[in-house]
Amino acid sequence: MGTPKVVMYAADGCSYCARARRLLDGKGVTVEEIDVEAVPGAHADMLARSGRSTVPQIFIGDAHIGGADELDALEAAGRLDPMLK
Repeated sequence: MGTPKVVMYAADGCSYCARARRLLDGKGVTVEEIDVEAVPGAHADMLARSGRSTVPQIFIGDAHIGGADELDALEAAGRLDPMLK
């Protein structure tokens, strides 16, 4: 079994997206990034999957993590690395 797929709905110029991207990049995580402004239907898909309309919205495997603040909280609690394995 491989590592879980990480998907992040994001937008250009979003500082929260950049913060989440830096954290995940620093861990060497490959992220499938979906630009909600450039990809037709992506914002509606994100809303349907997460119930939230703001970016970023991050998924690890089938789990909806939330945004950058929730990602940071998982990291601070030592719970992010196990989820990425």
